[in-house]
Amino acid sequence: MLKVLTPRNSATYGRQAVLLSLRSPGVRRAIVLVALMLVSGSLAHFGAQTAHAALYSDDRRQAITEADVNRFAGAGVLMCYSDYGTLERAAAAWLIGSHDLVVMNAHNFVDRRLVPTHPVTNCFFRIAGGDYYFDEDSLRIGASVESKGLHITDDWALARLLQPTPETVKPQPAPDVSNIITGARLKVVMVSPAGHSNTRLPATTESCDVYRVDEPTEGHVRRVRHDCNDGYGGSGSGLFTEDGRLIAMHSASLDMNQKRPFDIETHYGSAMLFEGELAEAIRDAASIPR
Repeated sequence: MLKVLTPRNSATYGRQAVLLSLRSPGVRRAIVLVALMLVSGSLAHFGAQTAHAALYSDDRRQAITEADVNRFAGAGVLMCYSDYGTLERAAAAWLIGSHDLVVMNAHNFVDRRLVPTHPVTNCFFRIAGGDYYFDEDSLRIGASVESKGLHITDDWALARLLQPTPETVKPQPAPDVSNIITGARLKVVMVSPAGHSNTRLPATTESCDVYRVDEPTEGHVRRVRHDCNDGYGGSGSGLFTEDGRLIAMHSASLDMNQKRPFDIETHYGSAMLFEGELAEAIRDAASIPR
């Protein structure tokens, strides 16, 4: 919106002249042209910043291969319709524990204050070339009723599919992180079936590091701080051990899409281990014995 500012002591005639000039078709066309140029320039600048900008200086992301798909079972994509009706890849999601259970981030459906932002009925789960819709009454998020906000370690959601996937589509087994020690550092592989906004690769894997496993917080779940490159759309990516075990789900990165050196306190990725209330919820929903 164009806002014309005039000095407080300007004459009435001056203000009227400006208004009359704005009514001129030629002037209006010029204003629209300038506005479009400014918007296009801004978008081009934004695109230049995010199209290829990894979070850290070393970007080891590679395109997912068929061998990766077989190795990292259950990898899927949360597809959602935007407010404008556009179908978009929203985030990574995982078929887990059974053929009709999906785990993903809660922030796909609520904001930090736990205010609903996106109904699960506007989304579906895509895996192995098939699309599967959710039972809206089955959605469960990690934050408790008493919570006043969404935290990294309760940023998870579970939902059942209305129709289970075929037997040929294998779910990810229920994770076991009992051997992950607080304070540990370990090698991991981030698997991002929905890709990231800052790479042209539609789906990626990357060898990276967990630098620290924090003490447990909400829901008796521990956060891990990692240096895996991420970008918008990478939420829900899985962190696997080098021997292929799923141990954590990515939630967010500090200073998203700001290219800076990794810093354990100010610039790192946050993921939650599959343990505590999250692990219990998966076992209960998938009817897996404890």
